[in-house]
Amino acid sequence: MAGSRRAVMGRPREFDIDEALERAMLLFWERGYEGVSLTALTTALGITKPSLYAAFGDKRELFRKALERYTEGPADYGTRALAEPTARGVAEAILRGAVRTTTRPGGPAGCLGVQGALASSEAGRPAHDMLVEWRNDSGLRLEERFQRAVDEGDLPRDADPRRLARYVMTVTFGIAVQAAGGLGHDELQDIADMAMERWPR
Repeated sequence: MAGSRRAVMGRPREFDIDEALERAMLLFWERGYEGVSLTALTTALGITKPSLYAAFGDKRELFRKALERYTEGPADYGTRALAEPTARGVAEAILRGAVRTTTRPGGPAGCLGVQGALASSEAGRPAHDMLVEWRNDSGLRLEERFQRAVDEGDLPRDADPRRLARYVMTVTFGIAVQAAGGLGHDELQDIADMAMERWPR
């Protein structure tokens, strides 16, 4: 009896964790944290609840892993943009990336980081707090990059890195909301271009 239990517990997983995480990310992106039930997750991932818990922990931890995958995958334009040689290039790359990512053909519209926890019930609080931290961290890294641009003379000495970072982040998240509402790539790129017209020179 004990031997058979060990055999069952020691069996390899019968699903691809990477593929399951990709499906979970897309599901959360499309429906948000509260819009995805455990049943919907297990059905989409093609696994049982015990397998889900064993591989990913609870729903909150699965959402965290999905957000990490989103950050390192579809939303990695934000990290790559920080390496642009000028502050203007950083801002342009972020806005272009937001337009491209939120209007991917065949993919969910909008941004997981914006829409993932729009509902405000207590059940969605863990995801809400996670995404607030995610957005704040993105803004802080952008502010630090713009501060460096001021220090290096790439931005005027009187430029305010915090205000510029908030400006870019607000337009970026606004693009995501408009994409979720049905605006297409060209319309959103026009908004991004208009935003850059106000960039300090």
